[in-house]
Amino acid sequence: MPPPTAEPAPSIEQLLAFYLEAGVDCALDDEPIDRLAEPEPGSPPIVREARAPVARPIPAAPMLSGLAEPPAPAAAIASARELARTAPSLEVLRELLEKFDGCALRSTASRLVFADGNPKARVMFVGEAPGRDEDIEGLPFVGRSGKLLDRMMAAIGLDRSKAYIANVIPWRPPGNRTPTPQETLICLPFIQRQIELVDPDVLVTLGNPSTQTLLGTREGIMRTRGKWFDYNTGSRVIRALPTFHPAYLLRSPSYKRMSWQDLRAIAKMLAQ
Repeated sequence: MPPPTAEPAPSIEQLLAFYLEAGVDCALDDEPIDRLAEPEPGSPPIVREARAPVARPIPAAPMLSGLAEPPAPAAAIASARELARTAPSLEVLRELLEKFDGCALRSTASRLVFADGNPKARVMFVGEAPGRDEDIEGLPFVGRSGKLLDRMMAAIGLDRSKAYIANVIPWRPPGNRTPTPQETLICLPFIQRQIELVDPDVLVTLGNPSTQTLLGTREGIMRTRGKWFDYNTGSRVIRALPTFHPAYLLRSPSYKRMSWQDLRAIAKMLAQ
């Protein structure tokens, strides 16, 4: 039997692609460290000084809260509610979010990811939070899951000129981690006001987090998808339908059949 051949070592491009998929998008040291290298005979062990994580500086001048550092969670939530309530338009709401310093995600993200599409559309899609591609471009759903969402909309005659797309969280969490409950509560008033200002006929919540956050349910997406809910803005009741997040469908394509059923239900509701 011939000896097994060794697999070729991955290229630099393949390693970088792997790190990006894993959410590693920043360096922790100035120089690479070969932790597997054997020390030379007679050389003392290498002891590296522990280095504290480097954080982005908080702006010295206060923005909206009147404080030199981010406010406490309760104060941040109260500030978000008051600011969102006073926004008379989507443009003003975006400006308020650009200046809002109550959520720590703002200091780690590259830019605000506010929305995309037609603000006068009859249907609005809301996901959880931006990813790496969205953080780079400043638009929601532009990566692989965004391309799938575009195809999903096209299947029922929609595109970004006929839909409005946003996220509950407008800043990318570091490494694409799950937003904390505190971060979600701070950002919630802004997406609620965004929905109120767009005033769609149909609200589509993409995935479990946005469904539970906006529709006030504790049930999982498997139980809620395909069921119509009432979303009350305070001045109007909007019909809301949860469905799978495109990112989940990329990982579990067998559920695309159920997603197609949900899309047909959305098209039927829009046709009324």
